[in-house]
Amino acid sequence: MSVDAMAQREILGGAGRRIQSIRGGGGAGGGSDSLKRRDKNEDSITIRYRYLDSARAHLLDSSISDFTRRFPIKGTDITLGNTGTAARSILFSPTLRSGWDPGFHALDIYKWTVERARFFQTTRPYSELNYQLAAKSEQIIELLHTQNIKPNWNFSMQYRLISAPGHMSNQKTNHNNYLVTSRYETVNKRYTNYLVVIGNKLQSGENGGIANIADLKDPDLKDRFVIPTRLGAGPDNSRNFFGTDVGTGNRYNEFTILMRQQYDLGKKDSLVTDSTVIPLFYPRLRFEHTFQYAQYKYQFKDLLADSAYYKDFYAVDFPDSISTFERKDQWKEYINDFSIYQFPDAKNLQQFIKLGAALQNLKQELPIQKAYYNVFGHAEYRNKTRNQKWDIEANGKLYFTGMNAGDYSAYASLQRNTSGKIPGYVQLGFENVNRTPSFLFDGRSSFYLDKPASFKKENTTHLSASLYQSSLKLQLSGHYYLLTNYTYVQNYHELAQFGSLFNVLKLGAEKTFKLSKRWNWHSEVYFQQTLGNAPVNLPLIYTRNRIAYEGNLGFKNLNMALGLEMRYHTPYKADGYSPVIGQFFYQDSITVKNSVPDIAAYLHFRIRSFKAYIRAENLNTASGAVGGFGFTNNNQQVPDYIYPGMGIRIGIYWSFVN
Repeated sequence: MSVDAMAQREILGGAGRRIQSIRGGGGAGGGSDSLKRRDKNEDSITIRYRYLDSARAHLLDSSISDFTRRFPIKGTDITLGNTGTAARSILFSPTLRSGWDPGFHALDIYKWTVERARFFQTTRPYSELNYQLAAKSEQIIELLHTQNIKPNWNFSMQYRLISAPGHMSNQKTNHNNYLVTSRYETVNKRYTNYLVVIGNKLQSGENGGIANIADLKDPDLKDRFVIPTRLGAGPDNSRNFFGTDVGTGNRYNEFTILMRQQYDLGKKDSLVTDSTVIPLFYPRLRFEHTFQYAQYKYQFKDLLADSAYYKDFYAVDFPDSISTFERKDQWKEYINDFSIYQFPDAKNLQQFIKLGAALQNLKQELPIQKAYYNVFGHAEYRNKTRNQKWDIEANGKLYFTGMNAGDYSAYASLQRNTSGKIPGYVQLGFENVNRTPSFLFDGRSSFYLDKPASFKKENTTHLSASLYQSSLKLQLSGHYYLLTNYTYVQNYHELAQFGSLFNVLKLGAEKTFKLSKRWNWHSEVYFQQTLGNAPVNLPLIYTRNRIAYEGNLGFKNLNMALGLEMRYHTPYKADGYSPVIGQFFYQDSITVKNSVPDIAAYLHFRIRSFKAYIRAENLNTASGAVGGFGFTNNNQQVPDYIYPGMGIRIGIYWSFVN
C-alpha cells in the first residue's frame, strides 16, 4: 500500500477515522503500537503520529482541495496584508488559558508549539520537502524527516522558513522555526521518554499603516511599495529577499525544551506466533515527570525613530537627538510537573484518571530583574470507550499560590460517535477560565505605555455544541461565551477593562454540496453577535466558499481540484493594529468592508506522493479607476492596511520513502 493510499483526511473536530494505540495491542477497538514486520524492499510505509497528551494515532493528510491545510494562514485568519505579518481570527476567539501569559500573540499562527508537536511511528524513514513561491519574492521552505532509529525509538525534525519582502513599504517578514521530537520506549514497555525541542525566531517589519489612505487613488502610486507609511523609512526599506533584517519592527524569539518521563506498573503478557514471541504489557499505574525550560524574548525596535509619531500615537516624549526607540521584555521559565495516572481498564489506555502538581519558576530579565513562582495542581479524566461510541474528557487546573494565585481553568467534553447509515458525532462542551490579565497589562512590562492602573482577573465561560454527519458532509457548531472583566487595548496603547457581564454568540455551518459527479461546492458560513454594550466588534456574517471540479480526468494516478475560492464578510468596525506593542486594538470609528469578495482561482493536483498548488490570488483587485487597468482595488481587513493586488502562488509538496 502506498503513502497516498495510507494517508487520509482528518475530519474537523477530531471525529474522523482514528487508530487507537495500546502498548502491546490487545483489547477491543485497540491496535498494536509495535511496528509491523514487513519486507524492507517493499516500496511502502506505515506511518502515524500522535500528540504529547493524546494516545490517539493520526494518519497523514493527503487531501488537496483546501490549500489552507498546508498554509500557515487559515481560512478564518486575517492579516496586515503580507504573509508573516500580525494576524488574528475574524471569528471571536478570547484567550482561554489560565496562569502566566506574556501577552504577545499577533504572530502565534507562525509558531510551532509543544501542544502541536508530533511524535511519529514509522516502518521506514520518511521525508517531506515543501516549497512555495509567490509574488514579490515571497518564499516558504519546509522540511520534515522522521525515522525509527530502533523499533521502539523514533526521531523527527522539522524546519520552516517564511520570507516575504511584502508589497508595501517596510512590511518584510522573516520567520525561522525548528522542531525536534524523540520518543523512546524500553523493550519491556515500562519506561517511555518524550523529548521536544522548539525554536521560533519571528521577525516582522512594522510600517504603522498607510499615512494617507487617499494615496490609494493616486495614479502615480500604482506601485503600492512607494506609498508613504507611518514607520520604517530608511536604507533597510527594500524588497531584497536575501536581507534577513526587517528594519523597524517586532522580533520575537522563543526557545523551549521539554522532557517527559513515564514509568508504568502493570501486568506483563506475550503474544506467541509461529516464529516469535511478542512481549505485551498492560499498565495499571503510571508515574510521570515533566521538565520544561523556555526562553522568551520580545522586542520592538525603530533605529530611525520619528519622535512626532511616538508622541502622537503613544504619548511617549523623547528628544529629537535620540534616534532609536526600543521596548524589550525577556523571560526564563522552569516547570517541574509530577503526575500519577491510574488505568481502570488495563487494555484501554484511553481511559485514565490523572492527578498532578507543578512548580513554575519565572525569571524576568528585562526591563527589570525579578523572580516569580507559581504552584498549581491539575486533574484529568478521559475515557474513549472500547466500543468507540463515547468519548469523555474532563480536566481542571488551579493555581494555589504565587504570581497567578487564584487562576483556574475547568473543561469538560462529551462526545457520542455514531455509525451505520448516519456516521458522525455529536459533541457538547463546557469551559470556564479565571485568569490574570496578560503581563502586557502589568506596569513591570516595558510595553506598558499607559498610566498606572490595576486590573481584576478575567472570567470567561464557554458553552459549545457541534454536530458532524459524514454522509451528509455537514458540520454544525455553536459557541456561547459569557465574559466579565474583559481586558482590551484602545487608541494604540491605552489599556482598559470592561467590568460588566456580556455575551457573544457564534454559530457555524460547513457543508459540501454535490453539484454534479465531479463538481463540488464547499461552503462555510459563520454568524456572530455580541449581546451587551461591550468593546467587541465582529462581522455579523463571514463566509468562505469553494466551487471546484474534483476528479482525475480519467488518469489513474491523478487527483486534482480546479476552481474558485471566495471570502466575504459583512461591514464592521474592525480592530486596528498597534505596531509597538504588537496588539490589535478596539476602535469604533472606521468601518471595514469588502464590497467585492476576496477571490482566488486555483489548480491543485496530486500524482502519487507529489502535490502541487497553483493559485491566482486577489483577482478581485482588478480595476481601471487608478491610472488605467491594474490590480489596485485593494481590500482592507485592518484599518490603514491593505491586501496586495493579484499575485501568483506556486507550491510543491514532495514526500519520500527512503
